[in-house]
Amino acid sequence: MIEGGRAPIPSAGLGAQLVPAPSADKRQGGLPHEPSPPLVPTATDSRHSEAYYETKGAIFGALIEAIDLSQLAKLDAESAREEIRDIINEIIAIKAIVMSISEQEELLDDICNDVLGYGPLEPLLARDDIADIMVNGAGTTFIEVKGKIQKTGIRFRDNQQLLNICQRIVSQIGRRVDEASPICDARLPDGSRVNVIVPPLAIDGPALTIRKFKKDKLTLAQLVNFGSITKEGSDILQIIGRCRVNTIVSGGTGSGKTTLLNCLTQFIDHDERIITCEDAAELQLQQPHVVRLETRPPNLEGEGQITMRDLVKNCLRMRPERIIVGEVRGPEAFDLLQAMNTGHDGSMGTLHANSPREALSRIESMITMGGYSLPSRTIREMVCGSVDVIVQAARLRDGSRRITHVTEVMGMEGDVIITQDIFLYDMTGEDANGNIIGKHKSTGIGRPKFWDRARYYGEEKRLAAALDAAESVSSQTS
Repeated sequence: MIEGGRAPIPSAGLGAQLVPAPSADKRQGGLPHEPSPPLVPTATDSRHSEAYYETKGAIFGALIEAIDLSQLAKLDAESAREEIRDIINEIIAIKAIVMSISEQEELLDDICNDVLGYGPLEPLLARDDIADIMVNGAGTTFIEVKGKIQKTGIRFRDNQQLLNICQRIVSQIGRRVDEASPICDARLPDGSRVNVIVPPLAIDGPALTIRKFKKDKLTLAQLVNFGSITKEGSDILQIIGRCRVNTIVSGGTGSGKTTLLNCLTQFIDHDERIITCEDAAELQLQQPHVVRLETRPPNLEGEGQITMRDLVKNCLRMRPERIIVGEVRGPEAFDLLQAMNTGHDGSMGTLHANSPREALSRIESMITMGGYSLPSRTIREMVCGSVDVIVQAARLRDGSRRITHVTEVMGMEGDVIITQDIFLYDMTGEDANGNIIGKHKSTGIGRPKFWDRARYYGEEKRLAAALDAAESVSSQTS
């Protein structure tokens, strides 16, 4: 046992009972009548024998005894990895362990990942086609690929190893997760969002959820190629992004709201000062003048918390031209609306809702949650005066993601907010493989409410061309 707890993974965990790998019959995913998607091959899955894990445990124990962790900490990642590989090769030679070259390479990578990285998660994090990694205790790991959830054979040695990796992740941004503070939001160095919940709240061991971002940032052109929106719809979204139209991106969990918000921000002029407010910094803006702010949870004494509302209120004193809120969840909706109609045009935010109409109701509800005793009509008038466009994203049941609505907020008629759809996604059925068939269509609106703003930015001809082209395509396909 290493004194002072300096070992990255306590060697006491090596003696713990191994978690049995998931059996083949339990590994089937998807619906009962559908063939399950193939298992994802990973660097450490259930094909390894128990002997492999016993050998790995013995070598790991010998490594911890042989290595000087204080000296290792002074090396950069690549040098440390080479040093560990050399020592492991010596241990294998001294102990006369018989292994094939491929097994030995795999073992070297596994142990290096355990000591320096995120252990069994490393091969999953290295893949760019995975959208989500969901670890439900040491023995069960799921991933989402192309919108479908699949079970993998990835497993951790025990819950202690998983907890250590969770603590390693959150400590990188100055947060902590343990029995006293069992829930934590964090992020990886590449911006991927992380949520950790540990016992006693998580009954079957630590639950780790990672929302991965692609290394190459998605663009609207790529969304067009994926069928998420048409070329004409993409042109309209570009104009919305550039012409400082106040925009709310609405959608369900995993529908691509943050990705879409990143795409819209690509068309913001480079001379604008942008301030972003997020719970875990994940927006990836490319402009040169961006200030990124992040909320802070309370400390052990329950003090020092900085909420989203605190950040949005402080933004107003920082001379922003646009304020972008990663996700509107509560009373900060009031402050964001205040910013939108007091000269910070082009501000944006995302929220959870299943339709544009529901998004407006949620904004009203969130303002009420803040304890404001305002009449309902007053809140709705504030929403109408602040929000110009709602872009609705959805993840369909075949796993595909589509932009289903581009909707304008027109104003009030009595006590009701009036909206008009500019673009819609119409589902017509599904093919033999269960993929949704549908098409984007224009509603025939020739002059949207933000026309004057487009003209102010010299984009009215492009907007007219996009609307005409969209209507022409819709009439040809109907």
